[in-house]
Amino acid sequence: MLFNSYIFIFIFLPLVLAGWYFLNSRGFYQTATCFLAAMSLWFYGYFNPYYLGIILVSILGNYLLSFLLRFSRTKLSDRIFLLAGLAFNLGFLFYFKYYDFFFENINTVFHTNVAMHNILLPLGISFFTFQQVSFIVDRCQHKAEHYPFIDYVTFVTFFPQLVAGPIVLYKEMMPQFADKHLRSFNRENFAKGIALFTLGLSKKVLLADVLALPVNYGFTNTAFLDSPSTLLVILAYTFEIYFDFSGYSDMAMGLGLLFNIKLPVNFNSPYKACTVKELWQRWHITLSRFFIQYVYIPLGGSRKGKVRTLINTFLVFFLSGLWHGANWTYVAWGSMQGLLVVFDNLHLIGVRGSNEKEKARFYIPKWLGVFFTFTFFNLSLFFFRSDSMTNAFTMFRNLFSFRSTGYLTKIAAQLDIPEFYLIRQAINLFQPSLLNTAYLILFVLLLVISAVLISRKNALQLVEEKSLTGKFSLVIVVLFCWCIISFSQVSTFIYFNF
Repeated sequence: MLFNSYIFIFIFLPLVLAGWYFLNSRGFYQTATCFLAAMSLWFYGYFNPYYLGIILVSILGNYLLSFLLRFSRTKLSDRIFLLAGLAFNLGFLFYFKYYDFFFENINTVFHTNVAMHNILLPLGISFFTFQQVSFIVDRCQHKAEHYPFIDYVTFVTFFPQLVAGPIVLYKEMMPQFADKHLRSFNRENFAKGIALFTLGLSKKVLLADVLALPVNYGFTNTAFLDSPSTLLVILAYTFEIYFDFSGYSDMAMGLGLLFNIKLPVNFNSPYKACTVKELWQRWHITLSRFFIQYVYIPLGGSRKGKVRTLINTFLVFFLSGLWHGANWTYVAWGSMQGLLVVFDNLHLIGVRGSNEKEKARFYIPKWLGVFFTFTFFNLSLFFFRSDSMTNAFTMFRNLFSFRSTGYLTKIAAQLDIPEFYLIRQAINLFQPSLLNTAYLILFVLLLVISAVLISRKNALQLVEEKSLTGKFSLVIVVLFCWCIISFSQVSTFIYFNF
């Protein structure tokens, strides 16, 4: 079930909110928790009933490990359970996400003939697996309690964050679910939740989905692109993925507030970053937190010398790339990010006004740091978005070919959106030859609007600062109605694929 769908907004969400607050108002707290868990499973199973069996096996396996850890009395037994938990979760993830990729490469290198299973990737498996890995690791280190089964199910399946994050920790969620004061209706949180959800919905429906039209066409026809069309396609994708993930993060936090649950911030204006290192402190914050806490620090972090620190940093980004998908393009993208962050950590070039404490050999202005960071991230997205390494390198060749064939008009013509209908009809009536120019102007205008919006305050800042009365409320209502009308162009979120 998508957040940006009629069934979610007009059926699922009202039902779950009504049931949650009704049961809690009658003091049926445990029943309310069961109800929320059941509705979250319905939300997940709506995509494909097959997914329910997968997530329930994962939950049951981890819960059993958590239960058995109650009888662990020695460090050795803790380590055995830790290895068992990692083997179960990572093996589970490997089978569904990486099995075909791994053995396809084995067949290529060693000329074997291992059969491919063509396994259907369960939605959000990387998210709920990492969430449970963090719980099991903390249980083995005696940093987490063993919770009642229904509480654990609710922690894993809470629908606002289930399929695309944030990757939440037990210690930031369980106390909120256990607090009975948070189970009463709170008008302020509810109003903020609606505003935040609507702003996120607007990013997804009115910007990300529209930008996806020329992007999808461009990456489907890479062989025909010239320099201008390649440049604008990758810029459009840079803005698309920003508004897509930022929109989901806002909606998830907004939905959490409707239940008086505060989810961790997962996206904080990353394109304002002046270094690649800072960008990754702002983009997918909870994934970075997971890798730092459960990979980087156990590998030694920064405690074993400069060289080891740089190697650990690169490994984190290499694994982060692989986490995003079973394809060499993601590995290349993650490796590129890792090398850029390693370069930042060498402190050869510093940025004036950045939060970096160590001194650099020489400094550049902040605006130049933002420009370089944004540019390098754009270039890395050739790998991230392409279906294959061949297509990624084709995009690089197209960009630096410095040729123009006029193909940009075909790219821009994909913006045949309902909002442009009256203008298109008028041009066709009075001056048909100007239609391609009008599409091109629309494309450039959309990119300019995207850049301006990204440079301003983000949705969370707006909701915290603005009064939910008067003009701001009117804007929220208009945006919500506009989004509802535009649902004919519904698409899934990019991060659903991970």
